[in-house]
Amino acid sequence: MNEKAAEGPRTRVRRPQRADARRNFDALLAAAREAFAERGTDASLEDIARRAGVGIGTLYRNFPTRQDLFDSVYLDEIDELCDAARQAADLPPWEALAAWLRRFVDYAATKRAIYEALNRDSEMMRSSRVAMYEAGQPLFDRAREAGVIRGDVTFDDVLRMVSGITGAGFVDEDQRERVLGMALDGVRARPA
Repeated sequence: MNEKAAEGPRTRVRRPQRADARRNFDALLAAAREAFAERGTDASLEDIARRAGVGIGTLYRNFPTRQDLFDSVYLDEIDELCDAARQAADLPPWEALAAWLRRFVDYAATKRAIYEALNRDSEMMRSSRVAMYEAGQPLFDRAREAGVIRGDVTFDDVLRMVSGITGAGFVDEDQRERVLGMALDGVRARPA
């Protein structure tokens, strides 16, 4: 059995231990996310390294292949989405779900930018989907139990709606937020 198979599915980004290496790694992920959003999967690795303030050798040390970079950017988005659910858990039910869905918008935009480069049949993708649902479903369930979500709506319905919204082109962030607000307003339960 090879080492990757023995360690199980990868659902978290593995950051370097040393603080300086971790800073470079995180800077590369942020620069890659930005470059992929602007230019898609063909974004220049040299440009990503330059945006991160590191040399191309540092990029290749951390991400030996372009696919490693795509996978790490995606996994980092999943990590942040799961962290956002934990952070929102103490908010009132509707606010918790809405906060998490606003973070989901960022995840969906990144996924859309690198979608063609991801192996959608991989164990990493399956595990990531499970992690995402395990993070968000409890927020949805709590909102439903509190009576603030329409009874005919499922968690999957909401995720598909929000994913669809991220595919639209917006004039600016304010417009995106208004459209998301209108969509979420349609999910809320109305007093009888």
